[in-house]
Amino acid sequence: MKYWYETIDVECEKYISVVPSERQLKYSREMKYYNFIHFGVNTFTDREWGDGTEDEKIFAPDKLNTDQWCGIIKKSGSSGVIITAKHHDGFCLFDSKYTDHTVMNSSYPHDIIKMLSESTKKYGLKLGIYLSPWDRHEKTYGTDKYNDFFVNQLTELCQNYGEIFCFWFDGACGEGANGKKQVYDWERYWSVIRKYQPNAVISVCGPDVRWIGNEAGKTRESEYNVISWANQSVENTAKKSQHSENRTGKLTSFDRTDEDIGSREKIKGKTDLVWYPAEADLSMTSGWFYHDDDYYKNPEHGFVKTPSELADVYFNTVYGNASMLLNIPVDRHGLISEREKTNLEKFSETVKNTFKEEVTFNASALNSKGETRKLKSGEEIILKDDEAVIRIYPDSGFSKIIISEDISFSQRVENFTVVFNDENIESTTIGTGKIIRLSREIKENHFDIIFNSARGNPVIEKIKLYK
Repeated sequence: MKYWYETIDVECEKYISVVPSERQLKYSREMKYYNFIHFGVNTFTDREWGDGTEDEKIFAPDKLNTDQWCGIIKKSGSSGVIITAKHHDGFCLFDSKYTDHTVMNSSYPHDIIKMLSESTKKYGLKLGIYLSPWDRHEKTYGTDKYNDFFVNQLTELCQNYGEIFCFWFDGACGEGANGKKQVYDWERYWSVIRKYQPNAVISVCGPDVRWIGNEAGKTRESEYNVISWANQSVENTAKKSQHSENRTGKLTSFDRTDEDIGSREKIKGKTDLVWYPAEADLSMTSGWFYHDDDYYKNPEHGFVKTPSELADVYFNTVYGNASMLLNIPVDRHGLISEREKTNLEKFSETVKNTFKEEVTFNASALNSKGETRKLKSGEEIILKDDEAVIRIYPDSGFSKIIISEDISFSQRVENFTVVFNDENIESTTIGTGKIIRLSREIKENHFDIIFNSARGNPVIEKIKLYK
């Protein structure tokens, strides 16, 4: 058997030795699209960032229904929901013993995290928790005692609400009530989660899932999972995070220095390589919390994203080796409004229609002797003349191709070409999935997928064709 890294670069053996943990593998396979819900005192003050002085009584939803949230989210094709258990204002949507600034002292004295936990179980969704490290209400912020306070609240959330699939920590950081900045004890936070929720991934300011680098759901052309830890460290993430509550100034594009974080040239010689899959987050509206003025083509604050825009983000993330985290703001009634509900339904219909009609086929791999053999899932594709080739024999015409690697063997493919009789389409990385959307229906007896460059013999998990 001829291995790819022997013909290209001896360092590739090191690269493909970096593989996902069990929790990362489960996350990447099951959590391709899921939702954020931003809800709290900001919903009632029409702000994005509260300052921690808000009267708890202003939180007064009159129709709150977490079943409604989960029903709509599940119907959109989502796998789970992450809730803002506490935002920067310090107001908690759960019954915490360590602060009075909670929903239990509001005009709606109910533990909303408990309600949502029950609803997610009912609708077959996974529950995630956002707990803001920055707390503008807590007086101990900026001292060592705050780390104790944060760990206490984190422990409450770990122990009282069942299985949690994700703890999500952002990089926003500012001065607390005492005018000091907090030194976060990240290792301690992570150890608490590992102790009580060992299957949960820790995202953004965490070791399991990385922030893609913007708040617009934009992916790189080549999205790699094996990167240098220093490139996406907690400190770097904090520097690149949003540092203003201005809704029109959100991070909507890449820092151009971050376009390549995982190519061979970028990671060559690095000794701190980690498996670090990307999550692309965005909001349906111009803000993360609900605002009445977030409407189509609003010249001041932007717009509510259209179903086609959301679908484009879906295809570019879910089939661009990243996960899609779509925020849905809950309104002052405590409901997902008709505005967001309608867009989600149309977005979901667009995605479903794209994959409505699957085309069956036979697939063979060309071996080193130029002979075809039945392709098995999870099997290394060996080389034929320094190329690995899969030959596809479709049963009818098709216009979309989906291909994914078995990432338990790491991420290997760097560049591949789909070859038809009269057209070649070149693409880059695959990872958890890549979609090729064709401009026309292809009707050919067979076509080839040629892997031009890889870090080891490709290991393909699945290939699918659609009309």
